Amino acid sequence: MKKQTVSKLIVLLAALTLVIGMIAGCGSSNTPAGSGAAPAGSAAVADADAEAAANVDALIAAIQVQEWTEGNDERCAEAKAAWDALTDAQKELVEEADYFGRDTGDASLDDPRNQDEIGENELLVVSFGTSFNDSRVKDIKGVEDALAAAYPDWSVRRAFTAQIIINHILARDGESIDNVEQALERAVANGVKNLVIQPTHLMHGNEYEELVGTLEGYKDKFASVKVAEPLLGEVGADTAAINADKEAAAKALVAEAAKVAGYDSADAAAADGVAFVFMGHGTSHEAAITYDQMQTQMAQLGYKNVFIGTVEGNPADTALPEVKKAVEAAGFTKIVLRPMMVVAGDHANNDMAADEEGSWYYGFVNGGEFEVEGADAPVEIGNGFGADNVTTQIEGLGRIADIQAMYVAHTQAAMQ
Repeated sequence: MKKQTVSKLIVLLAALTLVIGMIAGCGSSNTPAGSGAAPAGSAAVADADAEAAANVDALIAAIQVQEWTEGNDERCAEAKAAWDALTDAQKELVEEADYFGRDTGDASLDDPRNQDEIGENELLVVSFGTSFNDSRVKDIKGVEDALAAAYPDWSVRRAFTAQIIINHILARDGESIDNVEQALERAVANGVKNLVIQPTHLMHGNEYEELVGTLEGYKDKFASVKVAEPLLGEVGADTAAINADKEAAAKALVAEAAKVAGYDSADAAAADGVAFVFMGHGTSHEAAITYDQMQTQMAQLGYKNVFIGTVEGNPADTALPEVKKAVEAAGFTKIVLRPMMVVAGDHANNDMAADEEGSWYYGFVNGGEFEVEGADAPVEIGNGFGADNVTTQIEGLGRIADIQAMYVAHTQAAMQ
């Protein structure tokens, strides 16, 4: 159709629409002039938009599960297709809009390490996982790459323990990552004889124990199965139980945090009134004592301006109100927040660094009240330090070269 004909058609349609509108207005005696009433059909459109958005929220909820079941991958694809079919206006109505809409980096830079043709020797790196693409590449893939470089005769493969994260990555980015059972079945199908598991977990907690429990059903399917130590090694009986792993990890973390903050050392930062607050996850498992052990380790190393906290506030002395009180008692006026987690994922980006009520950044900046997990009411935490005095480093342990070297050493010990 010629451009001129199209233009005439548009004009005619516009005129026809105006006439219909005028007729409808003349025939409506119940709507006063200038009332701002919505045009006919707008309510129906709004209802349709809300319904489409609610459908996507329901589809997202269906894949935010921890257990894999039949049809899992198809449900992930359905949720993404429904999201892609929404208009921009409809996407704004989706409660879980960040699930697909948040930019967390380029997933194509990652390697899911789910290839077959493994050979007889497999090194399976097991992580909780993260849907933050940049962090997955730098922290998890960083550890995997270091292990692959150190052990070229072993095929390095990946497994995540969090199905909810696997589903998120699959639905949003189309990247398929094995869960532990899938990775083990892949190893069996490929004829792997010697299997070494390297967990990237911080400690001997719930996830580590679940991993070991899963392996029990597969040990007779390989000639040898060995599990390497998590990053911080054995838990120990009390807060004074420090081992070489905790010392090495403490030194690596503090050195990196000081460097990123622009200081030559922790002492130099302390002289400038800077305290480093390292936020771990926390746990109800008996391994929670590990966090207090790390605080003891920091003190023994002379890091008077280093404080250990946890998202869950477990142990109790690692909750934000207690950590903030300790920082103030020590006289520091500036705060650097950094995760004591292998991956800078959801907790680091949201619970630690988000500029919104409930985050550690917000609490340290503004003071006031803070919701402590398990507490009956919000806890008053006093005055804030102000935005100019609180900074964040959203970087996981996994990208630190000295931490990667620790995992390499743990793997070597398991192989031997």
